[in-house]
Amino acid sequence: MRNYGMKRALLGAAIAALAMNAPAAHAATATGTATAKILRQITLTKTSDLQYATIISGATASTVAVSTAGGVSCGVGLTCTGTAAAGSFDVEGTSGAVVLVGGDASVTLNGSLGGSMTSTLTYSAPNITLGATGGSFQIGGTLSVGANQASGDYSGTFNVTANYQ
Repeated sequence: MRNYGMKRALLGAAIAALAMNAPAAHAATATGTATAKILRQITLTKTSDLQYATIISGATASTVAVSTAGGVSCGVGLTCTGTAAAGSFDVEGTSGAVVLVGGDASVTLNGSLGGSMTSTLTYSAPNITLGATGGSFQIGGTLSVGANQASGDYSGTFNVTANYQ
């Protein structure tokens, strides 16, 4: 009987050793993919300023509007002369990418001899799709001119942004 017990113990040890070296019955493998998309850094360049032309103020407050296409509309009681122009900006980056454009909604223009005026700003498009040579957008606005607005050269700066969508 002794021999039988020893055989049984050896057989049990052999089965245990085989079980430890056997692969798992339900093991599976798969592969994954890592991806990345690289976009060129955006460059934003002003190509022209927003110009309201020369305005002769009147006895009542009014507005001067410059469209994003550059057309000017001079309000009642005002006289507008000279050149008006929409502001224009060029955007460069990855061809085919969509760029969101925006920035300040208004700008305050301060006069060289005192006084100030406020202009609301309008953007030609909320986004642009860049081509091989980039893209561009324009900025127009509506300037509030006070009654008997103080003379002088008026200017103000505003911020414009361009970000990939």
